[in-house]
Amino acid sequence: MLSNRDFVTQSLELNLFFMRIAKEHSIFLEAGFTSRDYIFMEQSEMLKTMFSNLLVETIRMSDGLIRPEALCSGEFITDLTLNAERETQFYTNIAIDSNITKMEASLVIRDPKPITMNTVRMVEDLNNRAIRAAEQIAAFKTNVLQNVLRCRMFTTNYPLLIDHILREAKFYLRMLRKLQNREDFDITKEAAYQETFWNRIMAEHSKFIRGLLDPTEVKLFDTANDFGKKFDELTAEARELSENIGLLPSVTNKSLKTTVGIRDFKKQGTEGLIQCNIKSIAFPLLGDHVVRESNHYIRMLKSFKQCEMK
Repeated sequence: MLSNRDFVTQSLELNLFFMRIAKEHSIFLEAGFTSRDYIFMEQSEMLKTMFSNLLVETIRMSDGLIRPEALCSGEFITDLTLNAERETQFYTNIAIDSNITKMEASLVIRDPKPITMNTVRMVEDLNNRAIRAAEQIAAFKTNVLQNVLRCRMFTTNYPLLIDHILREAKFYLRMLRKLQNREDFDITKEAAYQETFWNRIMAEHSKFIRGLLDPTEVKLFDTANDFGKKFDELTAEARELSENIGLLPSVTNKSLKTTVGIRDFKKQGTEGLIQCNIKSIAFPLLGDHVVRESNHYIRMLKSFKQCEMK
């Protein structure tokens, strides 16, 4: 069973990461609808506001309760986030509150604050509201995906991308529920599960990048395509871990090396989008978004490696 400190810290770190991810999913969905589906735009806007408000609460709770490795990982914000938000708001006319990003930037490493029962109760309440919000956005994404697949709706988002962000919402829910139940993770099983999940996510990021590039960006297209193939192979290897868990250290090492590589590629791409040096139909915030997901996965892989070495 998780201690109060582990429960509070892991909950806040999970919410800091995924609440921003969910907020941005709402923005990407809203930007992809046509004017015909204005009701879905309004629902996206409502979800964006809900996760923004929850994120502000989480940031305020987090001071002195976040581990240095999480705070320095680049999974909550990066040095490109503010500019990516500004440019994406300009392109879409969707309001993005950059004060939230500035609030997160003000979080600094400090000596851990004491955990009181009041802190625990506040985090339990936050998690319960996060679960309801995640259920709500998962249901919305499911509805959108079904409409798209049945040709009842057009969106500029790939059906795979909608399915992709739906799986992320379900992953967030899984983690929240485990934390609320104070479940201790079997680190070996959890590493195998997460590496299967995140390697597939990284493979799909590569394919989305490939598909959003202008046809003239041949070198970038080829690089994205190569990463897609590498992560497809790593996903297959991670799936085989259930039959041969002894391969976990090898898969973790390869996953870490390849994820660092794609993270650097994504960061260069995001810089290029912000500076208008890359021809693409991707929003700069989407670039920064996938950089942060890579940073989160890199931190997870490093923690798995440390546990495997013990």
